[in-house]
Amino acid sequence: MFFDPLNRGHKELLYEKLKAIDIPISEYSFPNAYLFRDVHNYEVLIDKEIFLRGRTYDGCTYLMPTKAPGDTDVHYLKEMMRTVAFLFPVPEPWLPFFPADDFRFHYKEGDMDYVYTVEKMSTLKGRRLHKKRNLLKHFVNAHTHTEAPLTSERMEHALFILDAWQAEAGLDAELTDYHACREALKLYDELVLCGGIYYADGEPAGFVVGEELNPETFALHFAKARKKFKGIYQYIFNSFAKVLPPKYRLLNFEQDLDKDPLRLAKSSYLPDSMLKKFRVSVK
Repeated sequence: MFFDPLNRGHKELLYEKLKAIDIPISEYSFPNAYLFRDVHNYEVLIDKEIFLRGRTYDGCTYLMPTKAPGDTDVHYLKEMMRTVAFLFPVPEPWLPFFPADDFRFHYKEGDMDYVYTVEKMSTLKGRRLHKKRNLLKHFVNAHTHTEAPLTSERMEHALFILDAWQAEAGLDAELTDYHACREALKLYDELVLCGGIYYADGEPAGFVVGEELNPETFALHFAKARKKFKGIYQYIFNSFAKVLPPKYRLLNFEQDLDKDPLRLAKSSYLPDSMLKKFRVSVK
């Protein structure tokens, strides 16, 4: 058994393995794991199988598989799981692989991913989203606006937006995802990320950065904007959804970490589903 702190050198080992799992949960992505490696204390565990060993936001140790459990010997998996508190994140379709006689499982609401249809974000239709449409309309009418793919030529603009966002957050950078987002921008091409950048009255106003999770799901890892432009987030999400390739049916906005501001913001867009991430432990 060999442990190695997760680093950029593990991309060749893990990128395609995690992509091949083909589930819409946000953690099964090398960029996500790498960018939040310090938050989760990620290590690559190399044994008969390969796992990530990490720590949840609430301080519990876990193993994250790098392939579906149906392809792993259950007795071996049980022995590996005894070295941590649980296996995580386990999507609901995997639960039949864990017999109730041998395993227990539960989930936390703060871990669940918020998922929306691309159609919903691209139209904001419906009575319950009228406030979002009003904010979008306010932004469009109040400002000249343009959008563009986020590329290396515009990265300095994105960094300017990120620094402005952090200054407006009123929190130490260690308490936000500032460092992870900044690294995502610096390693944008290397990590095979994709996004858009948005301008208002000729000024850099906001950006999004994400990636494909599976053939029909796109994850937004970061969305940052400047407060001076009211309605900018509604404009960003609406505009980005409109330009996504037609194959993407779903947008994953990731979890809320049990933080009330995030929960309120993400819930206000009326998620079409909440992806449960089970914590599976050996009895």
